[in-house]
Amino acid sequence: MAEVEVYSGFLCGYCFAAKRLLRSKGVAFEDHNISLRPGLRMEMMNRAGGRHSVPQIFIDGRHIGDCDELLALNAAGTLDTLLGIGS
Repeated sequence: MAEVEVYSGFLCGYCFAAKRLLRSKGVAFEDHNISLRPGLRMEMMNRAGGRHSVPQIFIDGRHIGDCDELLALNAAGTLDTLLGIGS
């Protein structure tokens, strides 16, 4: 299974939706809450090419993008392959 990281914030509906999708697939992920540790925002921005909105999602160190991009990968049927699940 892939290593998944999610940079998230408090009261973020998109963060909740992204994490809900990952949980529904049985995927464990590391949640980096930038609200709890403000220094993580700069780390996230550096890794995400300057993007500052949450969530920012990484699979095996590769920047996937935000919730919309995660959902688009799922709709296209490619997310399971990236996550290393399914057939």
